[in-house]
Amino acid sequence: MSDAILHRLRSRAQDLGGFDVRRLLPAAACRNVGPFIFLDHIGPAQFAPGGGIDVRPHPHIGLATVTYLFEGAMLHRDSLGVVQEIRPGDVNWMTAGRGIVHSERTPEKERAEGMQLHGLQFWVALPLAHEEAEPAFRHCPAASLPVLEGRGHWLRLIAGAAFGLVSPAPALSPLFYADLHMEAGSDFLLPAEHAERALYVLEGELVLDDETLPVQDVIVLAPGQPLRLDARTGVRVMLFGGEPLDAPRHMWWNLVSSRPERIEQAKADWADDRFPAVPGESERIPLPPR
Repeated sequence: MSDAILHRLRSRAQDLGGFDVRRLLPAAACRNVGPFIFLDHIGPAQFAPGGGIDVRPHPHIGLATVTYLFEGAMLHRDSLGVVQEIRPGDVNWMTAGRGIVHSERTPEKERAEGMQLHGLQFWVALPLAHEEAEPAFRHCPAASLPVLEGRGHWLRLIAGAAFGLVSPAPALSPLFYADLHMEAGSDFLLPAEHAERALYVLEGELVLDDETLPVQDVIVLAPGQPLRLDARTGVRVMLFGGEPLDAPRHMWWNLVSSRPERIEQAKADWADDRFPAVPGESERIPLPPR
């Protein structure tokens, strides 16, 4: 394995009730990359007319969820009263802070017609100073996200700051998250401006140090040096990372905190129905048994 590669993280299939995801973070070899502590690759999942996803209301604390779609659509509802569809190229950034509840469902039009759903969802640990921040939600349409174009490549910065660009997504810690498209025969220099970096090849043959990188595994990269990526075919690859976490994080179900006792409090609050409700939603996911 190339000296530029620290870890190769293979995905694990997870059934979320009618559709599969590939879970990539956290992994035994690497719990996080910068503040990115969780990654699900959703689909691609084909839904016939009348079908769709129905992720019932559930709570979060201490993190931000970052949803980015390649295909399909999702309808977000939360306890702040936000109702927002997300479509390919958009970003939904939900800051849980001291506590938020949300649901994710297929919009009525796509449910009636059928659709293919494909995308990524990250969780980002909030800095210690913001773990108990007021919950918030921000939708960033695709057209609002900055783009970098070069010889044989095109990059959209989804979140954070990198490559001379700054995303409008409200990240609270130094990070970057980008969608890079490369033409066959092109190259791209990944700078060393962030201490922790990783990439996730969605499709195509991408080469680093004469090694073809596996598709749909997270490749965690060594720090401290720029790295040249070469595309043998057309490639789509997600790039992400940032500064190291300011303290270890504990994760249980959908709850994240630097303090185990805070997670226990949140578990009790959900079990006793003390979280705020999502307007218009009567269902909820019960607290898991353990």
